[in-house]
Amino acid sequence: MNEIDVYGIIHIFGQEIWITQTIVTTWVLMAILIIIAFLARLQLKKFSEKPSGVQNVIELVIESMDNFVISAMGEKYSYFANWFFGVFVFILISNLSGLLGFRPPTADYATTACLALSTFVLIHFMGILKQKGSYFKGYIEPIPIMLPMNIISEIATPISLSFRLFGNILGGSIIMGMVYSLPAIFRIAIPGVLHIYFDVFAGCIQTVIFVMLSMTFIKDKIGD
Repeated sequence: MNEIDVYGIIHIFGQEIWITQTIVTTWVLMAILIIIAFLARLQLKKFSEKPSGVQNVIELVIESMDNFVISAMGEKYSYFANWFFGVFVFILISNLSGLLGFRPPTADYATTACLALSTFVLIHFMGILKQKGSYFKGYIEPIPIMLPMNIISEIATPISLSFRLFGNILGGSIIMGMVYSLPAIFRIAIPGVLHIYFDVFAGCIQTVIFVMLSMTFIKDKIGD
């Protein structure tokens, strides 16, 4: 057992559940997001027709996400903004958590796999909902013999989506760990510059890419 990665083990119904760094960090980040959401909700009770201060910030964030989703999926599917706003914020704060000395939850494949599987479920749920019976017909097009290849193609979607986010964030975490293992004289300015790239720049870019690809995959499946 790695003492750095595993904080403890609990037993539920005879099953071992490991409390890892990823789980603890995820709980901490979720608690922070819940508190922020609660405070934002309290602020919205003071809603004004002439927004100012915090209300301006809240409206700007919500409108930006709405426009982002509409630009990718169209006005008809603007309701997906609610879901993708939560996904976007969680991934972003997870990627940025490295700035605070945490191990980003997105550097753990279990986290990115769950996020990608949620997109996978949405893709096929919306496909069946919108296309109904004709949805399954698409798996044997252009010819029935393509069925295995079409299934493999669908399975590859969450795999590529999860590994793209996982690989980029884990790679940055590994490099930062190597930098901090260097003698102190080499850690005067290098870590700050690398944190800006790996945690801020790459973290933001990978968040946008994950959400954008998720929206694109869903939109392609449901069509117009």
